Amino acid sequence: MKVHETRSHAHMSGDEQKGNLRKHKAEGKLPESEQSQKKAKPENDNGRSVNGAGDAASEYNEFCKAVEENLSIDQIKEVLEINGQDCSAPEETLLAQCQDLLFYGALAKCPLCGGTLICDNEKRFVCGGEISEWCSCVFSTKDPPRKEEPVKIPDSVMNSAISDLIKKHQDPKSRPKRELGSADKPFAGMMISLMGRLTRTHQYWKKKIERNGGKVSNTVQGVTCLVVSPAERERGGTSKMVEAMEQGLPVVSEAWLIDSVEKHEAQPLEAYDVVSDLSVEGKGIPWDKQDPSEEAIESFSAELKMYGKRGVYMDTKLQERGGKIFEKDGLLYNCAFSICDLGKGRNEYCIMQLVTVPDSNLNMYFKRGKVGDDPNAEERLEEWEDEEAAIKEFAKLFEEITGNEFEPWEREKKIQKKPHKFFPIDMDDGIEVRSGGLGLRQLGVASAHCKLDSFVANFIKVLCGQEIYKYALMELGLDPPDLPMGMLTDIHLKRCEEVLLEFVEKVKTTKETGQKAEAMWADFSSRWFSLMHSTRPMRLHDVNELADHAASAFETVRDINTASRLIGDMRGDTLDDPLSDRYKKLGCKISVVDKESEDYKMVVKYLETTYEPVKVSDVEYGVSVQNVFAVESDAIPSLDDIKKLPNKVLLWCGSRSSNLLRHIYKGFLPAVCSLPVPGYMFGRAIVCSDAAAEAARYGFTAVDRPEGFLVLAVASLGEEVTEFTSPPEDTKTLEDKKIGVKGLGRKKTEESEHFMWRDDIKVPCGRLVPSEHKDSPLEYNEYAVYDPKQTSIRFLVEVKYEEKGTEIVDVEPE
Repeated sequence: MKVHETRSHAHMSGDEQKGNLRKHKAEGKLPESEQSQKKAKPENDNGRSVNGAGDAASEYNEFCKAVEENLSIDQIKEVLEINGQDCSAPEETLLAQCQDLLFYGALAKCPLCGGTLICDNEKRFVCGGEISEWCSCVFSTKDPPRKEEPVKIPDSVMNSAISDLIKKHQDPKSRPKRELGSADKPFAGMMISLMGRLTRTHQYWKKKIERNGGKVSNTVQGVTCLVVSPAERERGGTSKMVEAMEQGLPVVSEAWLIDSVEKHEAQPLEAYDVVSDLSVEGKGIPWDKQDPSEEAIESFSAELKMYGKRGVYMDTKLQERGGKIFEKDGLLYNCAFSICDLGKGRNEYCIMQLVTVPDSNLNMYFKRGKVGDDPNAEERLEEWEDEEAAIKEFAKLFEEITGNEFEPWEREKKIQKKPHKFFPIDMDDGIEVRSGGLGLRQLGVASAHCKLDSFVANFIKVLCGQEIYKYALMELGLDPPDLPMGMLTDIHLKRCEEVLLEFVEKVKTTKETGQKAEAMWADFSSRWFSLMHSTRPMRLHDVNELADHAASAFETVRDINTASRLIGDMRGDTLDDPLSDRYKKLGCKISVVDKESEDYKMVVKYLETTYEPVKVSDVEYGVSVQNVFAVESDAIPSLDDIKKLPNKVLLWCGSRSSNLLRHIYKGFLPAVCSLPVPGYMFGRAIVCSDAAAEAARYGFTAVDRPEGFLVLAVASLGEEVTEFTSPPEDTKTLEDKKIGVKGLGRKKTEESEHFMWRDDIKVPCGRLVPSEHKDSPLEYNEYAVYDPKQTSIRFLVEVKYEEKGTEIVDVEPE
């Protein structure tokens, strides 16, 4: 085996950096500090100082010194074991646990998972156990439960020099309550240096920092960080800033001070760094430390490094030498893994590949790291002469990473999640659209060489380009450059769906509140973002977040996977007209509607009449129609077929552009689950609206991407229509009976203005007016049908969002 390259940035652990505790002193007098404690002090009936918490804290500090100087590590473990505490932590942690136990009493078990409680940075007590194999415990408190019994003291400690001191705290009645450090002082223990013209004076910040527990220094010697103005960074900085950079000190913006004060907690310095890209060894800021908008820009601009099961990971550089994924006995030796443990704050990925290279030995590539922190990832590329040995090593690594065997997983998809272990992301054999779709430079050439109508060619070009899919995944935080989330197997997507549906049912029936409810949500969130590998996982808290970040995200990823398979590899030459080829694969007919036709005028009228501006922050966006496309698809009931059904209505359907290709190719799919929020409150249904304003919310992407598409479809509501003004308790019956549903919103379209289209299809086009249902959770009317055969996409409306009433105002500095 020959090692070409090794890159590991593991840092020395705390145990390696610190020496062992002092060994037990067989004999000796108490330290002077302890002797001084025996001097008379005013005490209350329990022997506690009348001076309160401050005196207790001082006494505890002296007590801790005595324990550290007089008890050996073996005695410390004895104390912990006899009182039912965990002894597996590093020595310095065991010492802190023992000191806390002897002075304040033995900690009870975690009320959530039964794990061991430990003190975290003198600010709170946290649990070291697990909620499940997916998530570490999230229990946290400043006032932990303690055993209401005397502390048990082993004989070896009873015979020590500090036995009398320890006995003094043995009785539960004489124990004080531990007061932990307050999070209200974010700069406690920090020395901060200021430089340059900040938005507030240095004197203002000096008072603010001192009030919040910190101190201000005029130099950078020994400081926690240097706070500078943006102008200093642009100028390259003064000698003070250069000195800070040379010493490796954090140089941050004033926003760090502002945010830390506002949030009552010191924010991560890395997130406010202003000079890492200027320093020689600048490695950038890890994504989890960045502002979400900055992280989104980085992930969006990053190139996908592995497009699918046969994709050689880009960083190996082996694809440049003709490298291919090693395949033997029907197995492809390429695995990707993910772990998201929100209890521990972990969000990591791992890549393992065996790669064959012409005229070379077999290569094994391994990479593991935090998402968005590539410079600090562990990475190695090794060349193996013995093929069988390489295969055995690959299987061994798989078992180390997952706790499972390789072949049962790869052949039968048998896997059992193990605590603190990675879980496989099951990649499919194809090319993810972020890699295989048309790049920006190809778009114009591809449409120029296309034989389709120019408007249709431009439309298909949008659906076959990388951009709309990259943007959708970025918006959802599901665009890691290391793993192809747009090329997953149906088995993996089914697993995700099952996890989601199981949790939805749990949410509906649970009676948990408080930290138990938080633990339930944290467990699901960890499970979800391990399966749906994310650049910015979050702990979901309610059904609205569940709908946005799980249900809707799943539907988008599912539809993007369909698009990836249809689009395939378009990275090559565009002279052979790949757009026409993909158009044929769609199995549909798309045509531009003449702007002088009655259909076009009807669509524009319907949109303009039922539209209300989309509001983003304080800015409102209007909409204008660019083109209207008529659609006939093999996967969708024709107009003639749908006209045979009763009670037909032409309705608006909102859709991300990234989902459109799947809708045209396969037709609408019902919502993935039932939740008491708009879009999901009627269960597994296809939901439309009579208000273009509702659909426009989904079609709108971002200020800098003003183009979008709205869908107009004919829906047959059936002979029987049930109306609701609140989420129905039983959606299963509606799904089984396929009953048409109308959800009544706070606004409705003026009925007197409605008209018919194509003889018997109702168009509920009318001014939006207040309805009598002021307490409805829906803003606009929604319609739900449960059978895809009851819906037929008729028009795709290309729109452009435009800012309304823009006015530029000069703001005077304060």
